[in-house]
Amino acid sequence: MKLVNALLLTLSLATASAAEHPYNETVDAKAEIKQTLAATANTPIVLVFGANWCPDCLALDKAMTHGASAGLLAHDFRIIKVDVGHTDKNKDVAESYGVPLEKGIPTVAIISPKNQVLYVTKEGELAKARKMSDDGIYQFFKRVTASAKTKE
Repeated sequence: MKLVNALLLTLSLATASAAEHPYNETVDAKAEIKQTLAATANTPIVLVFGANWCPDCLALDKAMTHGASAGLLAHDFRIIKVDVGHTDKNKDVAESYGVPLEKGIPTVAIISPKNQVLYVTKEGELAKARKMSDDGIYQFFKRVTASAKTKE
């Protein structure tokens, strides 16, 4: 019984940690994007640039995984979260997609399955995600994903 309880506690802590830390700080972002592009024939990709220390990034992640936006995004897009540390990590990845980290995080780029930029937040549109309602974030993604799909 003690072993079962210990395993349950370990599993619970791991799940909580993943939920609290949506940005994998050790993953090679370039390799993950390359691998996803190779495995994706017709599905555009939403690149979410953020960090685990950022309350707005965590609020956006929650809305994207549990809010109204979750269904919208999961249905038509692949999601890749790119850790930017304190805007000192993966700067080259952000720059390659025209993502201005200096405008604040989180920020997103939507790319085609052919790695062409379809949309980028240019003015820090999501940098205050924790002050946006779930519906506000949903309306943002509804608008930009519709715009990105017309560019494919």
